[in-house]
Amino acid sequence: MPATITAEQVEKVVYDALESFGAEPDAISRDAEFKTLDVDSLDLAEMSQIVNEEFGVKLTSDDVRDIKTVGQAIDLVVAKA
Repeated sequence: MPATITAEQVEKVVYDALESFGAEPDAISRDAEFKTLDVDSLDLAEMSQIVNEEFGVKLTSDDVRDIKTVGQAIDLVVAKA
Protein backbone atom coordinates (compact mmCIF):
# COMPACT_ATOMS: atom_id res chain seq x y z
CA MET A 1 0.00 0.00 0.00
CA PRO A 2 1.51 3.33 -1.05
CA ALA A 3 2.09 5.96 1.63
CA THR A 4 0.22 8.59 -0.39
CA ILE A 5 -2.64 7.58 -2.61
CA THR A 6 -3.27 9.82 -5.60
CA ALA A 7 -6.45 10.22 -7.61
CA GLU A 8 -4.54 8.97 -10.66
CA GLN A 9 -3.61 5.72 -8.91
CA VAL A 10 -7.19 5.14 -7.78
CA GLU A 11 -8.54 6.08 -11.20
CA LYS A 12 -6.43 3.42 -12.91
CA VAL A 13 -7.54 0.69 -10.49
CA VAL A 14 -11.21 1.72 -10.74
CA TYR A 15 -11.14 1.97 -14.54
CA ASP A 16 -9.48 -1.45 -14.80
CA ALA A 17 -12.09 -2.93 -12.46
CA LEU A 18 -14.94 -1.42 -14.47
CA GLU A 19 -13.50 -2.87 -17.67
CA SER A 20 -13.29 -6.29 -16.02
CA PHE A 21 -17.00 -5.96 -15.16
CA GLY A 22 -17.79 -5.46 -18.85
CA ALA A 23 -17.96 -1.67 -19.13
CA GLU A 24 -16.83 -0.31 -22.48
CA PRO A 25 -13.43 1.39 -22.04
CA ASP A 26 -14.50 4.36 -24.19
CA ALA A 27 -17.53 4.92 -21.94
CA ILE A 28 -15.54 5.07 -18.70
CA SER A 29 -14.85 8.58 -17.43
CA ARG A 30 -15.06 10.45 -14.13
CA ASP A 31 -18.49 11.76 -15.18
CA ALA A 32 -19.84 8.35 -16.21
CA GLU A 33 -22.68 7.02 -14.08
CA PHE A 34 -22.49 3.43 -12.91
CA LYS A 35 -26.00 2.68 -14.20
CA THR A 36 -24.98 3.91 -17.67
CA LEU A 37 -21.95 1.60 -17.54
CA ASP A 38 -24.28 -1.27 -16.53
CA VAL A 39 -22.45 -1.68 -13.22
CA ASP A 40 -24.67 -3.06 -10.46
CA SER A 41 -24.40 -3.24 -6.69
CA LEU A 42 -22.57 -6.58 -6.80
CA ASP A 43 -19.96 -5.04 -9.10
CA LEU A 44 -19.60 -2.11 -6.69
CA ALA A 45 -19.12 -4.54 -3.80
CA GLU A 46 -16.40 -6.30 -5.77
CA MET A 47 -14.78 -2.97 -6.64
CA SER A 48 -14.79 -2.13 -2.91
CA GLN A 49 -12.83 -5.34 -2.29
CA ILE A 50 -10.35 -4.48 -5.03
CA VAL A 51 -9.85 -0.99 -3.55
CA ASN A 52 -9.32 -2.53 -0.12
CA GLU A 53 -6.72 -4.97 -1.46
CA GLU A 54 -4.89 -2.32 -3.51
CA PHE A 55 -4.98 0.63 -1.11
CA GLY A 56 -6.14 -0.66 2.28
CA VAL A 57 -9.25 1.54 2.09
CA LYS A 58 -12.42 -0.06 3.40
CA LEU A 59 -15.66 1.10 1.82
CA THR A 60 -18.89 0.14 3.53
CA SER A 61 -22.26 -0.30 1.86
CA ASP A 62 -23.22 3.04 3.44
CA ASP A 63 -20.19 4.64 1.77
CA VAL A 64 -21.12 3.49 -1.72
CA ARG A 65 -24.90 3.68 -1.46
CA ASP A 66 -25.18 7.28 -2.72
CA ILE A 67 -22.32 7.19 -5.20
CA LYS A 68 -23.57 7.57 -8.75
CA THR A 69 -20.47 8.43 -10.80
CA VAL A 70 -17.00 7.03 -11.29
CA GLY A 71 -15.49 10.32 -10.14
CA GLN A 72 -17.42 10.23 -6.87
CA ALA A 73 -16.06 6.74 -6.19
CA ILE A 74 -12.49 7.85 -6.92
CA ASP A 75 -12.84 10.93 -4.72
CA LEU A 76 -14.27 8.83 -1.87
CA VAL A 77 -11.36 6.40 -1.95
CA VAL A 78 -8.82 9.24 -1.96
CA ALA A 79 -10.65 10.98 0.91
CA LYS A 80 -10.73 7.80 3.03
CA ALA A 81 -7.07 6.96 2.34
